[in-house]
Amino acid sequence: MKLHELKNVPGAVHRKKRVGCGEGGGHGKTSGRGGKGQTARSGSSIRPGFEGGQMPLYRKLPQRGFNNYEFRTEIAILNVGELAALDTGLTEINAEALAAAGLIRKGEKTVKILGDGEITRALKVTAAKFTASAKAKIEKAGGQAIIA
Repeated sequence: MKLHELKNVPGAVHRKKRVGCGEGGGHGKTSGRGGKGQTARSGSSIRPGFEGGQMPLYRKLPQRGFNNYEFRTEIAILNVGELAALDTGLTEINAEALAAAGLIRKGEKTVKILGDGEITRALKVTAAKFTASAKAKIEKAGGQAIIA
């Protein structure tokens, strides 16, 4: 079976409803829009949540709490084991080098190094934050953990 051989099952495709073609067609006169009023007009749409002028439910209910989404600080997280998998020619690692290697997104400046994994090479790592275990593992391997 190939994509061009696929067919719809019988009854899956319906013809378009032809409205306004006379009373005999079943959709004449008002064309399925009922009587007069706002919804009978062309181009009319009532926005979601509108209750005909009555105070909408979403305005009756109290607003509680705080959402920090707009004010959050995005931190790129990386493990020590991922630093070990980097190119062996690199000795100094910062946000730009990590972005070039594809470990974090371009433009991310704040990086936190976590302690999962092992590292054997001496690396000079510059990041915004380090966990205690990550800092210990980098320094045990003969490298430096510099807080930027």
